[in-house]
Amino acid sequence: MNSSLPAFWAVIPAAGVGARMAADRPKQYLQLGGRTILEHSLGCFLDHPSLKGLVVSLAVDDPYWPSLTCAGDSRIQRVDGGAERSGSVLNALLHLHALGAGDEDWVLVHDAARPNLSRDDLDKLLVELADDPVGGLLAVPARDTLKRVDKLGRVVETVDRSVIWQAYTPQMFRLGALHRALADSLVADAVITDEASAMEWAGLAPRLIEGRADNLKVTRPEDLEWLRQRWANRR
Repeated sequence: MNSSLPAFWAVIPAAGVGARMAADRPKQYLQLGGRTILEHSLGCFLDHPSLKGLVVSLAVDDPYWPSLTCAGDSRIQRVDGGAERSGSVLNALLHLHALGAGDEDWVLVHDAARPNLSRDDLDKLLVELADDPVGGLLAVPARDTLKRVDKLGRVVETVDRSVIWQAYTPQMFRLGALHRALADSLVADAVITDEASAMEWAGLAPRLIEGRADNLKVTRPEDLEWLRQRWANRR
């Protein structure tokens, strides 16, 4: 294990169906460069020497996971996903506790459909947050002009983009703090869209670490096509 980087656990919530892709299967199981999107998303962590283990949250009736080569990897544990992302992550954190992980252990949560994470970005996140009291996430500053609109779709104002960032993953927090934030926010029925928003709800201020803009999340068919073309050019 690389002693210059903190050891960490990884959590991949992968119980979603990705309806906007309009595909015949959940988007994380679509093909990209000869492997599924999910396999690529897992790969950057499985190749990392500081990984302690990985938990993937899957739909209870997921028929695709067992066919993947990585499903037999002893470093990967499978748990049932929840109705929402926060529930899937919380189930994974509970499982990490059961495996003996400590409250002060670092946990990196990464989107199942974000297959283009670079090793450089992962290492940068680990280095920058190794001693941070809260943790943080990869993010990218907004580049385009931003508009706030009304219910009719008409512009109300132009938003100052200099203070706006796009939240990416991985998001890196201590196991105990993230567990408490997610559990308490679920009890309070708070709107939680990612792990950082749970920490924010708990009164903490995650740190943003600028990453690569091409660490995009596959949400629509054009996202996958863009990655396919980019990877083809790279090869």
